[in-house]
Amino acid sequence: MDLQLNGKKALVTGSTAGIGLEIARRLATEGADVIICGRSQAKLDEAVAQLRASGGGKVRGVLADPATAEGAKTLLEVAPDLDILVNNLGIYEAKDFVDISDEAWRKLFEVNVLSGARLARQYFPGMLERNWGRIIFIASEAGIRVPSDMIHYAVTKTAQLTISRGLAELTKGTRVTVNSVLPGPTRSEGIVDFLKSVASDPHAPAAEIEAEFFRKDRATSLLQRMIEPEEIANLVAYVASPLSAATNGAALRVEGGLISTIT
Repeated sequence: MDLQLNGKKALVTGSTAGIGLEIARRLATEGADVIICGRSQAKLDEAVAQLRASGGGKVRGVLADPATAEGAKTLLEVAPDLDILVNNLGIYEAKDFVDISDEAWRKLFEVNVLSGARLARQYFPGMLERNWGRIIFIASEAGIRVPSDMIHYAVTKTAQLTISRGLAELTKGTRVTVNSVLPGPTRSEGIVDFLKSVASDPHAPAAEIEAEFFRKDRATSLLQRMIEPEEIANLVAYVASPLSAATNGAALRVEGGLISTIT
């Protein structure tokens, strides 16, 4: 299927690994001109090389951290306008509520919420002016199903849903859309350490630790396995495309191969 992304200008944050890297790869293979960003020049160069090897559109790497005002300004200077903004940057941790410090609350809010809000504030007006654009927040199922050991993380994901829906309300009558994608637990670089941190036996084989996590902590999951980053990227590429013109103000939850629209 042709997603009609050829030549579209896209920025994907948190894109040197995991979900963000696969989203960038899928957009590039569909012909989009993709900008990725990161804080490590070495990781950025490696990711750009991987994406260029995949073929498709142009790929550029920008050393910038959108969790800071300076990083967002750098990205605006490099790319004054965009067709597609994918706010994927995010961090997480498991911690008892009483042990979550003010510093931890601030850090998660800066990275998970303000990074996307800053970039949306920069690029949203231009999209409205040109009467086309896509803003996509990569949130989490935690935004609507709060894990008791990740309350601060869940709060940031609920905040993303609020920003996304609020911006969508400002697009009425235009061809700009703003949506959120809510993945469940997804395979990534940091997931092994996370699973060990909540496992009854952190020294057990990886397959046993993953099975225990879904049995104890995600019993309602239909997949009963980690979602692969490529599976998220496929959905995001569609939402970013002109084919998704009637999908706006939605929270698209990925669970057991099903996508439900929550408005």
